[in-house]
Amino acid sequence: MRSHRKYDPNFKREAVRLVIEDGMGIREVERSLGITYGVLKGWVQKHRDHQDAAFVGSHAPESPEAELKRLRKENERLQRERDILKKAVAIFSTDPHRYSGS
Repeated sequence: MRSHRKYDPNFKREAVRLVIEDGMGIREVERSLGITYGVLKGWVQKHRDHQDAAFVGSHAPESPEAELKRLRKENERLQRERDILKKAVAIFSTDPHRYSGS
């Protein structure tokens, strides 16, 4: 069974912009962005047919409260990732030969 990946409307617009405005090839953009083969061609055609209305989001914009909650959660995750990276840097910088295999 083949799964269908959902792409954000902004992602679609940016991918189409790379083809139309920057002159990149469809296959090149698909490869560089990890888009399934043939999908971008459909997006480009949809853009040509509908211009700005081509990739309107399918869901209502989030409320300010929901956005704040989402951003706080993301901020917490990013802080945890930063802390882990700081610890890793501290460990690896104490003895550079310890982990290099030398």
